Amino acid sequence: MNKNIKLKFYLFFLLALFGVSFYLFNYKFSYEFLNLDSLIGRKNKLIIKKYFFPYRVIKEQNKLLNEQKTQLDDQLNNLNSLKVLESLVNPYLDDLELEIKRKGSDIEVKETKSILSNNKILKKFGLTTGFFAGIYQKYPGSGYIDFHNDNLFVLSSRGVLAFNKESIDNNNFKQVRNNIDEFISSKQFKKDNRYSIKDLLIFNDKIYVSFTEEIEYNCWNTSIIYADLNYEDVKFKKLFPSDELVKEELVEAKSEEPEVIEVKEEFTYSKCIHSTGVDGEPAQPAQSGGRIIRLDENHILFSTGEYRVRNLAQNEKSVNGKILKINIQNGEYEVISMGHRNPQGLYLDKENNFLLATEHGPMGGDEINLIELENEKIQNFGWPIASYGEHYKGRIKLNEKKYEKYPLLKSHKDNGFIEPIKYFTPSIAISEITKIGKNNYVVSSLKAKSLYFFELNKKRELINFNRLEISERIRDLKYKNNNLYMFLEDTASIGLIKLK
Repeated sequence: MNKNIKLKFYLFFLLALFGVSFYLFNYKFSYEFLNLDSLIGRKNKLIIKKYFFPYRVIKEQNKLLNEQKTQLDDQLNNLNSLKVLESLVNPYLDDLELEIKRKGSDIEVKETKSILSNNKILKKFGLTTGFFAGIYQKYPGSGYIDFHNDNLFVLSSRGVLAFNKESIDNNNFKQVRNNIDEFISSKQFKKDNRYSIKDLLIFNDKIYVSFTEEIEYNCWNTSIIYADLNYEDVKFKKLFPSDELVKEELVEAKSEEPEVIEVKEEFTYSKCIHSTGVDGEPAQPAQSGGRIIRLDENHILFSTGEYRVRNLAQNEKSVNGKILKINIQNGEYEVISMGHRNPQGLYLDKENNFLLATEHGPMGGDEINLIELENEKIQNFGWPIASYGEHYKGRIKLNEKKYEKYPLLKSHKDNGFIEPIKYFTPSIAISEITKIGKNNYVVSSLKAKSLYFFELNKKRELINFNRLEISERIRDLKYKNNNLYMFLEDTASIGLIKLK
């Protein structure tokens, strides 16, 4: 055998040996061992693609950008469609809700669940019919809740009253006919969302409802109606009308910011607050209060706002900006506390003999206040002289006169008023408050969409303050049988959390 043949034979043998070895190696350790992702890692592979094959990276990124642009365009189109739909539907939301009320049909319920940050389960029972019109938001609906025995009642901001007689789980609410529209109706609702029901209270087989009442044309205050409670047809009567007239003229300030206005007040006593806005347009009702709770067998407690006529809160003869004690037999009242801006929540702690009140501040300065019930003197909480908030727009030149008249001093105690046990800066849009155990309480919020849990120690100081995000505006709050019930107005739902 010559040398060339031998060389070719050896080369063939080596190639064959290499092929067999490669096959066996690949078979033994599998293809995944030789995969680039396994050998050099996905991160390094991306680096190689980026710097050695940039055109492929650019192509993939352009493809991704085009897909995202298409998705964004679709979302914008959907958003624009929703805005158009909202503009068409909003004027009729009140009519839709009142039509459900007129028909007396059941309020359908749809249940959903979510897990909160503390591993508690939040059950939501969406009221899918009859709760269309809101107080702050035009849609969906707002509402209030209370119990009669073990039956859960719900009242919409437009007067739809319904109850759930057994378990709320997968059970529709039955409507109760009522005559609330004799006191507040579609005519008022269409003027402004804040013309609405303000609270619901049930005790001793009677039902109490507060609302923003247009007593005369464009002339309003916060009123209470009541009735004997039954489950078919409730006939309300007036309990508490206000007895004063405050004329508030809003004069446009001469400035580069025409939306900033100065306020001038002129008082004559009658039965309501009358406001005339810039250029003769009607001003809108705001800061009306309206929370009702039981005090004893013959009295209720009632919160009133000052309707942005600020000095009413410091006028002892005015019912506005106050917590009132009202006789349910004859409607007579006395002032428990004053210096309030817009009290939103009330809880009577009978065990400790004090009242807890929550209050909306202006720009910042929401408060939790403790009111002693044994104190015969009217307790003063300082608004609009003392507050930890600021007037809207802040300390700008156009607000100089407002700060001269209503200085919003940053200490209540140093200026002769009672300090809040807690204040919030910035505001959380504080709402209802209730007790959930010995010296343990919870307060809800609208803007912050959260619950705040806290304790009061023996010195009545607030301790162990904790926040739990709910991710919905919480309009109302009740505690029963270790369950916390809420009215959630981003979805027009009744929320339920089992606390123990």
